[in-house]
Amino acid sequence: MKAILLMAGIRHIDAPSVAQRLPRYRRTPYGQGVTAPSISRHDLNLLVYLDALLAERSVTRAAQRLMLSQPAMSAALSRLRTHFRDPILARDGNTYRLTPLAERLAEETGFALDAARRVFENQADWDPHESTREFTVLGSDYAFVTLGAAVTALATQRAPHVRFRFTHHTPQIVDAVAEHLRTVDAILIPHGFIDGLPHRDVVTDDWVILAATDNDAVSDVLTTQDLATAPWVFTYMSRSAFTPASLQLQQLGLEPKVECVVDGFLALPAFVAGTRRLALVQRHLSALALHHPGIRVLECPFEATPITEALWWHPVRTRDPEHAWMRELFVEAGRAL
Repeated sequence: MKAILLMAGIRHIDAPSVAQRLPRYRRTPYGQGVTAPSISRHDLNLLVYLDALLAERSVTRAAQRLMLSQPAMSAALSRLRTHFRDPILARDGNTYRLTPLAERLAEETGFALDAARRVFENQADWDPHESTREFTVLGSDYAFVTLGAAVTALATQRAPHVRFRFTHHTPQIVDAVAEHLRTVDAILIPHGFIDGLPHRDVVTDDWVILAATDNDAVSDVLTTQDLATAPWVFTYMSRSAFTPASLQLQQLGLEPKVECVVDGFLALPAFVAGTRRLALVQRHLSALALHHPGIRVLECPFEATPITEALWWHPVRTRDPEHAWMRELFVEAGRAL
């Protein structure tokens, strides 16, 4: 537990250990009479050791990461193996690999430690000027280079010790977003992918089309026929849907010929330059796209539906004053854009 407290910035505590004060949750699985062990019976330091071992896949490197002796880390691994009844690290030649169980534990362990950090970051009287809180926000590269950059500029002026961690979402995260929002502060994503969660609309953007400067199949004034016959490059957001860009074309009754799909908006110019492909992107990205050689930005030959980027979060964070401060920061940054 001491390791977890240190990671949360708590160096000394006079009260009884947190593990002793945790509620003794006991449940009966499937209506049977066998109860699960109380969490207070576990050494929560093992969670920190497990995280280091899973990340480093080496007892030596994990010990160095946590500034422990190698015998101490070896003893921790032995206890973990006994608890899980699994090797955790299995020798593979001169290295170690994670066992199937360890692979499953890797993501859960990170979530658990992030949740523990969040618990100890809460303060009764929160002052943004003094806070050292780290906010984790999921989103796309579009959201990060526009809203993320504007938010961190504001935060630097008002809360110089607050940190932001921007992490790319994945189709898997989008498809199970409610579960993932339990372990992060928020996600930036347009409407149409999430329902039933609190959110704030942050910024509205419209669309332009990228084409190669040497693409002689289209002029500087596009037609609907150009859109129907040209090959396209798209990004995707979930297993079942591309970005709202594809919906724009479907609303026109067009079934675009998709030659490739990429992970992220900033990669689109590289897949357009020197080809006959087109890409539909947010106008706020058009200036960045022009930095890529061989790219021109064209207006849509139809009235494109604007896109509204929203900040979504888990309801448990709604009353958190620090989180509310962060939300207002995103709204203000959106107004500036």
